[in-house]
Amino acid sequence: MLHFMRKPNNIKSYKPNKDAVVTIGTFDGVHIGHQKIIKRLIKTAKENNLESVILTFFPHPRMVLQKDSNIKLINTIQERTKILNSLGIDNLLVKKFTNVFSRLSAEDFVKKILVDKLHVKKVIIGYDHRFGRNRNANIDDLKTFGTLYNFEVEEISVQDIDDVAVSSTKIRKALNEGDIGKANKYLGYDFMLTGKVVKGKGLGRELGFPTANIQINEDYKLIPKQGSYVVSSVIKKQQIFGMLNIGMNPTVNGEKESIEVHFFNFNEDIYNKKIQINLLHRLRNEVKFNSLDELKNQLATDKETSLSYLENKL
Repeated sequence: MLHFMRKPNNIKSYKPNKDAVVTIGTFDGVHIGHQKIIKRLIKTAKENNLESVILTFFPHPRMVLQKDSNIKLINTIQERTKILNSLGIDNLLVKKFTNVFSRLSAEDFVKKILVDKLHVKKVIIGYDHRFGRNRNANIDDLKTFGTLYNFEVEEISVQDIDDVAVSSTKIRKALNEGDIGKANKYLGYDFMLTGKVVKGKGLGRELGFPTANIQINEDYKLIPKQGSYVVSSVIKKQQIFGMLNIGMNPTVNGEKESIEVHFFNFNEDIYNKKIQINLLHRLRNEVKFNSLDELKNQLATDKETSLSYLENKL
């Protein structure tokens, strides 16, 4: 089943307004390399009076085909959808990736989905794109199908494809190393964590730094290196800044990783609310302090450092 993400419909009820130019991919991160390809998609659609369509997949094929895969993604599917929809495309379609779908032949994929459902007139795709059962079809096969079913195939250059691959690798590496500045540079926007605010132990409040505990349900979401970060969020249409800690709370012998954010100048009840937190700058590694007083003093220093950073940045 395909889902049209702005007005969720299944594939049966999806009706294109006109013929389409389509690009296909995972688009994890929707980073500057992806954005370049998407701009080309939109430009081509406007020049040729076509609908711009992105066809993406979820779960990630490796999650389905390699059951023990511990793949970590830069975006949750909801985050990916939000970013892709913000770029000005006409249609975003998320195809549920299943074992059954993976066994669809290349020609059936082209005929049943690209031609019959999407009314494709042009496909913009990488030279290394593989599709169909066992990924045994390539761009040359797609061009052959294009001749057969009357659509054009535009090849994305080796350089642009390499830029996409290099950017994704660099972003994941930067996040794992806590280099949020580098990650954000390659993303072209601030890396985000999205989750529900849940009750914590209340230690932050005792120390004078009340925190919102963020629960992220998607276990495939890449969580950056443990430590403290300067962050921003939009709550009730108001931009709020704060500092976030990812870690084990070693000073109080924490047993599992937590994600806690202390917002500056904010005191509203947001329990059970889903919020998006943007990571702006890394402050420091997580440290085990000898006492709660030491921890409290460090939090005060972190706040000063954060406010100074924000003053210079904004």
